[in-house]
Amino acid sequence: MSKGLVFNIQRYSVHDGGGIRTIIFLKGCPLKCPWCSNPESRKAVTPTTWTKNGKTETIGSWRTTDELVDEVMKDEIFYRTSGGGVTLSGGEVLMQADFAADLLAEFNYLGVHTAIETTGCFPLNEIKKLTPYLQQVLFDLKIMDAESSKQVIGSKIETVKENFEFLLSQDHLEVIPRIPLIPGYTTAPDNISALINYLQNLEVKEVHLLPFHQYGSSKYDYLGWEYTMKDTNTLTQAEINELKNEFEDAGIYTNVDGLE
Repeated sequence: MSKGLVFNIQRYSVHDGGGIRTIIFLKGCPLKCPWCSNPESRKAVTPTTWTKNGKTETIGSWRTTDELVDEVMKDEIFYRTSGGGVTLSGGEVLMQADFAADLLAEFNYLGVHTAIETTGCFPLNEIKKLTPYLQQVLFDLKIMDAESSKQVIGSKIETVKENFEFLLSQDHLEVIPRIPLIPGYTTAPDNISALINYLQNLEVKEVHLLPFHQYGSSKYDYLGWEYTMKDTNTLTQAEINELKNEFEDAGIYTNVDGLE
């Protein structure tokens, strides 16, 4: 029975996969996205402390696969009736790939629909550990320029593309690319054009756009970290619609769904 470090469990979610879902958030992420709304999940797979309302709290607890399966299966009836299931999120799921594979295998055996959210920032062999037990992957695509991707978020776009293209080749998987709309970063015209061209070349027919928000900004104060996006304005509805139209004019169905 393996253990993984979990920092949150969200029940009755209607995002992050179809139907009613339980989202299990795994600790650890090697990236440094300035807009991250879950900064408590970043860095190593170790518990984090922050100070909230004058009290020090520990973020993250070690949970066994059996403990998580027991908790998630309490809502089995909702998954069966809504076409939902369980989604592993983060952080970055691939940071705990072996544990994630064990956990997904348990849900797969029980007939529960499984999904992950990933940035695809780890070598291909890590994501291959998970794919036998998956039905859906929500895959983040962010900055397409190799130098900017490495500098801004710490991700090698070549690795991201290799993972994404491998997943697309797996017939049993539904792969949905998701693009966080981050002013000054991912929404730059050159980046949007690069994303559209890349998806067109792969004959991808659907994308989800995730508008930037400030909901996680207070977490940086709790952690004692600088939040560099505090003066960044959220996109207007007109700006979001314009970006949506760019993808749809390229023949890519576009859903503005959820928040980054």
